[in-house]
Amino acid sequence: MADAGMVPTDKSPYALNRASGDLAEGAQKLAEEIGSTSVEALLATANRTGRNKGAPGAIGDMRPKPAAWYAFDDKDQDTADWYPQGLTCGEDSGEIGVPVFVASWYFKPQVGERGIRVSFLSPRTLRYQHALLVEAAQDGSYAPIDIHAGGIALHGDLLYVADTANGLRVFDLNHLLDLRTAQNDLGDPTRVGRHGGKFHAFGYRYIVPQTDAWQVAQAGPKFSFVSIDRSGATPQLITGEYRENDPGGWVARWDLDLAGGEPNDAFVMGHPKIQGAISWNGTWYLSQAAGSTANGKLLVHADGELLTRPFPIGPEDLTVQGGKLWSVTEFRNKRVIFGVSL
Repeated sequence: MADAGMVPTDKSPYALNRASGDLAEGAQKLAEEIGSTSVEALLATANRTGRNKGAPGAIGDMRPKPAAWYAFDDKDQDTADWYPQGLTCGEDSGEIGVPVFVASWYFKPQVGERGIRVSFLSPRTLRYQHALLVEAAQDGSYAPIDIHAGGIALHGDLLYVADTANGLRVFDLNHLLDLRTAQNDLGDPTRVGRHGGKFHAFGYRYIVPQTDAWQVAQAGPKFSFVSIDRSGATPQLITGEYRENDPGGWVARWDLDLAGGEPNDAFVMGHPKIQGAISWNGTWYLSQAAGSTANGKLLVHADGELLTRPFPIGPEDLTVQGGKLWSVTEFRNKRVIFGVSL
């Protein structure tokens, strides 16, 4: 059918300004006191195990089924507190020595606030480990980050996280910190920060402090998801806005250094409920949700045409690894990382 979306639009409303503050200083102080580790080392001691083709409820009536999918463990399937949102991969980074997916989760608290976390999952072993993302002050104190984290993207050692009303937060994986190197235990599982001479992170072994930020230059645009187009000569950062019942959500592409803060181009997507977007070899792929019980759709804009492909229930952010398009699903007992052909 004729393409009804991806209409070019004014890119200036989506400009970003750098807002580093003292984030890097706080992260560096923590790194000096705790000690950094690597993603490879984290995966070697990962404490959770996913299931190959587990949680089949996430697939719903999708036919054909995904080429591959990996389910989180029973505890992470069943929790009503944490919801997967963003997805990126080791190929996006180009610096990580083993295949890996990285998924973000936001905390939907019954009581209190525990911020956002990321899961590092090996598609080879299905072992995975959570790490808490934190914001550190110049004195080395730190606290959880209360945002939705609807999308994430890796480039080099930098992890970009969508901050809905504000823009992008940046975390340097050179500051992936292992609390085990600083103390014998993981502290009080109900606390976070420095207390009683110890580091606490709600019982998590690993934390990653924020090192940088890019804030919207003018109020209005929402940053709902993030991805990276690595298909061209120069990789580009992509981000865009989810709108519930409005086809006017935008998507834009930046140079990775975000020089000047203004995107290279911007488009109106023409579809509501878009949870993730990526361009690849001149084609746009949009992940469209349909609630917790109905299958979503993959909308493919290519050569002026719109194709609709089946997708699992609750699809979110998008990334490309191993020649496949990958996403993550969010709903209870339907939480999987899945891949389909491009």
